[in-house]
Amino acid sequence: MKKINSLFNNRLLRQTFTLIATTLLISCSSLDNLLITSTPVILTETPLPTATRIWFPASATPTLQPFSATENAKVPTPEMRPDIGDIILEDDFSDETVWDIASSNQASASINNNRLILSAQSEVYMLSLRHDLILTDFYAELTAQPSLCKGEDNYGMLIRASSATYYRYTLACNGTVRVERYSSGNRLVLEGPDPSGDVPPGAPGNVRMGVWAVGKEIRFFLNGRFQFSIIDPSFPSGTIGVFARSVGSTPVIVTFSDLVIREIK
Repeated sequence: MKKINSLFNNRLLRQTFTLIATTLLISCSSLDNLLITSTPVILTETPLPTATRIWFPASATPTLQPFSATENAKVPTPEMRPDIGDIILEDDFSDETVWDIASSNQASASINNNRLILSAQSEVYMLSLRHDLILTDFYAELTAQPSLCKGEDNYGMLIRASSATYYRYTLACNGTVRVERYSSGNRLVLEGPDPSGDVPPGAPGNVRMGVWAVGKEIRFFLNGRFQFSIIDPSFPSGTIGVFARSVGSTPVIVTFSDLVIREIK
């Protein structure tokens, strides 16, 4: 009986040990599986805060300077036609007796519809002077209208003129302006030729010519705009005239109108 009980007890111990061992093995296996199959945890470093970008940095506010009327005042443009006074002559070109009128196969000067019309054939120079008029200091304007003119053909005003001497205010149909002194067949260029946007580039065209003459200084204008001046004491007085000249192989035709002469105070 004791032997049986001993065997039983031994078997019971073995079974208990086996159960405990099996349980431990199963637990370890489950733990290994858990460690193997679980998703790894990735540690990330928290980024440091970035500096705030300033798109429009503050700038120092400039100190306002006190306004000075003397320092900031603009220098006025000098008057290029000073001391112009009353009208002393208006000529609407209605009286042909006060101008040189002529006609030939080569050139002509005629008055028609309140215009003085000058025409000249190839390489011919034609002029017309106003009678019974002697001027010293004055401001004069007239309108010139080339109707047939090209290249170096030219036309314009005669200043302080006589039959043999004058200043010639010349506009060329290539867009240039110049002043010449003419004396007994001798011609001297005093200014130019200079390009000017006020000179009609050929024909048809329209331009208001102006001359301010005081003493030995003469200033020249186109459409009221100053062009240049000359200093020359050669001719202190004379009348007003106009001219047209063909330089090339074609005729030139220019009409003149609305002459106004004012005194200089």
